Amino acid sequence: MDRLKDFVHLHVHTEFSLLDGASRIEELVRTAKQLGMKALAITDHGAMHGVVPFYKACREAGIKPIIGCEMYLTAGSLRDKRPLREQKNYHLLLIAETDVGYRNLLRLTSEAHLRGFHYKPRIDKALLRQHRQGLIATSSCLGGEIPQAILAGDLAEAKRLVMEYLDIFGPDHFFFELQDHQLPEQERVNRQLISWSKELGVKLIATNDVHYTHQGDHEVHDCLLCIQTGSKLADEERLRFPTKEYYLKSAEEMRRCFGHVPEALHHTVDIAERCQVEIPLGGRLLPKFPLPEGVEAAAYLRELCYQGAIERFGQLTPEVVERLDYELSVIDRMGFNDYFLVVWDFVRFAHERGIAVGPGRGSAAGSLVSYVLRITDIDPLKYRLFFERFLNPERISMPDIDIDFNYERRDEVIRYVVDKYGAERVAQIITFGTMAPRAAVRDVGRVMGLPYREVDRAAKLIPGNPGMTLAKAFQQEPALKELMKNPATAQLMRTVAKIEGMPRHASTHAAGVVIASTPLTDHVPLQAGNDGIPLTQYPMEVLEDIGLLKVDFLGLRNLTVIEKTRELVRENSGTIVSFDGARFDDPATYALLSKGDTTGVFQMESPGMRKVLKELKPTHFEDIIAVLALYRPGPMEQIPRYIRAKHGLEKVTYPHPDLEEILENTYGIIVYQEQIMQIAAKMAGFSLGQADLLRRAVGKKKKELLHEQRNAFVGGCVDKGYDEQTGHEIYDLIVRFADYGFNRSHSAAYGVLAYQTAYLKANHPVEFMAALMTSVMGSQGKLAEYIEEARRMGIAVLPPDVQRSEEAFSVEGKAIRFGLAAIKNVGTLAIRELIKGRQGRPFENLADLCARVDLRVCNRRVLESLIECGACDSMPGSRSQNLYLLDEVLEWVAANRTRSGKQQLSLGLADEAFDFARLLEEAPSASLTERDQLDRERELLGLFLSGHPLDQYAPVIQERATHRLHALMGCRDREEVKVGAWITDVKPIQTKKGEPMAFVQIEDRGGTCEVVVFPKVFRAARTLLQPEQPVFIRAKVQLQDEGVKLIAEEVADLSRAAFASRPAPPSVGPAQKVYIRIPPQRETEERLRRLQEVLKLHRGETPVCLYYERTKKVLALSEERYAITPTPACRQQVEAIMGANSFRVTQK
Repeated sequence: MDRLKDFVHLHVHTEFSLLDGASRIEELVRTAKQLGMKALAITDHGAMHGVVPFYKACREAGIKPIIGCEMYLTAGSLRDKRPLREQKNYHLLLIAETDVGYRNLLRLTSEAHLRGFHYKPRIDKALLRQHRQGLIATSSCLGGEIPQAILAGDLAEAKRLVMEYLDIFGPDHFFFELQDHQLPEQERVNRQLISWSKELGVKLIATNDVHYTHQGDHEVHDCLLCIQTGSKLADEERLRFPTKEYYLKSAEEMRRCFGHVPEALHHTVDIAERCQVEIPLGGRLLPKFPLPEGVEAAAYLRELCYQGAIERFGQLTPEVVERLDYELSVIDRMGFNDYFLVVWDFVRFAHERGIAVGPGRGSAAGSLVSYVLRITDIDPLKYRLFFERFLNPERISMPDIDIDFNYERRDEVIRYVVDKYGAERVAQIITFGTMAPRAAVRDVGRVMGLPYREVDRAAKLIPGNPGMTLAKAFQQEPALKELMKNPATAQLMRTVAKIEGMPRHASTHAAGVVIASTPLTDHVPLQAGNDGIPLTQYPMEVLEDIGLLKVDFLGLRNLTVIEKTRELVRENSGTIVSFDGARFDDPATYALLSKGDTTGVFQMESPGMRKVLKELKPTHFEDIIAVLALYRPGPMEQIPRYIRAKHGLEKVTYPHPDLEEILENTYGIIVYQEQIMQIAAKMAGFSLGQADLLRRAVGKKKKELLHEQRNAFVGGCVDKGYDEQTGHEIYDLIVRFADYGFNRSHSAAYGVLAYQTAYLKANHPVEFMAALMTSVMGSQGKLAEYIEEARRMGIAVLPPDVQRSEEAFSVEGKAIRFGLAAIKNVGTLAIRELIKGRQGRPFENLADLCARVDLRVCNRRVLESLIECGACDSMPGSRSQNLYLLDEVLEWVAANRTRSGKQQLSLGLADEAFDFARLLEEAPSASLTERDQLDRERELLGLFLSGHPLDQYAPVIQERATHRLHALMGCRDREEVKVGAWITDVKPIQTKKGEPMAFVQIEDRGGTCEVVVFPKVFRAARTLLQPEQPVFIRAKVQLQDEGVKLIAEEVADLSRAAFASRPAPPSVGPAQKVYIRIPPQRETEERLRRLQEVLKLHRGETPVCLYYERTKKVLALSEERYAITPTPACRQQVEAIMGANSFRVTQK
């Protein structure tokens, strides 16, 4: 190593010291290169998340990577989990000198997380002694055990600790660490360590505790610390670094700091030269499947495959045998026998336990071995799927089989794998939540103490699309540039630009699991995960670099829907719905698809897809496969041609007559990647392996690869008897369609699920919709959509009922009963208690219900929610009455349980009589208005169930509207429509010219839609564009791939239109005063502003008073500014803002 630079940074934190390191790895390494550094360390806090990206970045930059970690050391034992104030954690810098040291670092960080985690991932000295080999340790920063003893004035203890570390590591592997961030404490510690260095023979090293790359980044680092601790920059007592010296200093800067101890600089170079860690990348660490002694994996796999083939096909044809032998030979030659056995085994377990398994995903569906092992469920021979698309014998790469399971039982399969191979050999995969720009704006804005309104406005201007960056947002949203004129907002955006994309927190990959044949800590560090299953500290792409086997255990909601539907059909009719050997030829299924009635159908729910299906009118399974492949950006442009050709409206033509056999099913259009492979094989004589390499090469669009493959392809065409021009023309065609071609194996496998869900909807609609609703009980928006679809289909959705509802949505005759688990605030334990309580006989009334359930589980909040959503309507009393009596009932039950010592009672066993019927007669019957009831239903159920606020306007809507919202899909583009609707959300924005406009979400009884309100209409209707406002809209339809939008041309007050269509109400005399009640929950700045606008809109002569419920005070508004004419429209608009019955007029 070039010793002229005579310094190497050995104490460096990257962005993977989460919310404490502000150095991005790429920038850090680039800066080190610019500073002329030949080596650089990574020593993140307590974990090794960034080690491999750092290692690769250094190697690419020609810098030697030094691998380390700043550990948390407990002075006691890992078993000591006392409160933090009763024990002390210290920092300890460890550096891997050798490969053995690297593996020990993996084990130490794993143990720290898995066994030692207590506020922080900790190690103790017993563990340190066990895994010390190959490691270099230092006395660390001021947080180290030795510096802390020195600062405490206990030099005897500090010296004892020095001797202890020397005993653990030896004099060649323990160093005194000097730091200088211009802190008096460091000067004091350094003085003592330098003195002891000569006395005790411990060498010195100089480090800078690098937490950010450039000195100017200290503000960004400070911001990250505030995000981590939930504090603001202005807070006096918050965690902060005392100086601005924690950056990647040059060697010259370090010499200025430590020129008086040059050996401390030189020793850093000595350590760097000693460190010889090679992280093995690019290998294969596949698990071994446990086999009986003497049995080879290849022979066992072959035996299973032939058994499975006989079960699948009966008599084996030469085609099956030839394909099976070919695939098995490739699998054996590539060393993947154990891989297939591992996957077969856990899929077998799922089948045996009745856990639904998907038909396949991705290119694995092209494997006959996968099919006969029942890993996949689509015949690759029948559907012309290619093994080489999955596993290419001419390109060595890891196989990738992703398996879909019933999402409710996926964890059972993962647990089986853990139990079979051992918890030390199986782990889930870490992923990192990063600083997305919109969230980062909110985080940084809070930290800077900026007004919420300004921060919220800036955040809402950033599109929420996946992959969005701040730079893209500024390109797409001109209003953001306007905000930069405000200095505070400009500073906000500059800070966000520096932290966006940084890892913010660790979480678990949705599906990935790694399996190894040896303990995983031989290869990767681990940390605690969910349900006792460890989590790798390395993310998925790093695990692939290392060569570990990853399997995706995916939970697919639609599989659960299919299984639940089959179960409901069996319970209700005794019919067994089986898809084994399905022929995909059910007329009712294709009729449903042809009508576009595909809400709830897998992969076919979008409005654009439904429009395509109505035009395509699929008649066989090939149409389903094709439409799933074509309905994507790019190939979409081929859909009209495909439809015209299918219906005989356009002649089918082929690029060459010899390609008719390959392109016949897709009407002369190249739709699939497999067709490109077939063309290369047919015309250029390529093997399917070579053809797959061609497909990959043209997809990359690299000039040298394209030229190389062109020569090979055209040469092959000439050899097969085609002229050179034809070869060039066909190759150009392949290049043009390479980006569009889709994986036919994946499309076919997902086509199976699309068909099955469509079949169930067409043939068992009630059971299917009930299962579908159950699958989205955690998503009120999606649930509302499916309930609307059921109503459109003529299926009644019955309200929740404590007497009849199950946990899930259930079937009652030809209707669906609302599931209790879909009610907000009502949990699983409470539901089970209710169901248990009603066994034997129904609840007589609310008091009887409360007496027969455990009120510790069915508490007041649960009971209140059940009453308010209508689940108690089948019992005596109105919702208002039962709510009024609830507290009295609960007090009575509690008193009797205290005397009896029982958690469940019956009314007959109570120690004192409780006349609930009499109490009902005395209770007020109408404290809840119909509108109050509807509002609570929507809040608790996600939708209006017993009615809709638009019901009162039904006559005028029927008289004046041209369409219901669900019918807009059938309109022509730019067709004018008139709709009556209820506003649910308004998103105001500004145009490029700074003019206000809005995106408005509306709904009616049957559907939802987005309305675009451009500036001219917005200005005219501004006061009407508020949530909970009934409106009448004249608009133009805009058909888009993602659905229908309305472009508003006029927005009117629906309540005015309603009153205009009725006889004028009788005069009630001049008004004296209007009182508007302000409930506490609606006393917000936004609602008061909206109220102000409504009052101005209805200027008149009647004075207004505001009654604030929170303070019980009345505020008389200025008659000059806020006197109004209290029309019904005014009442409607005020109550839309402040709630039902908030508007009261007093008469003379």
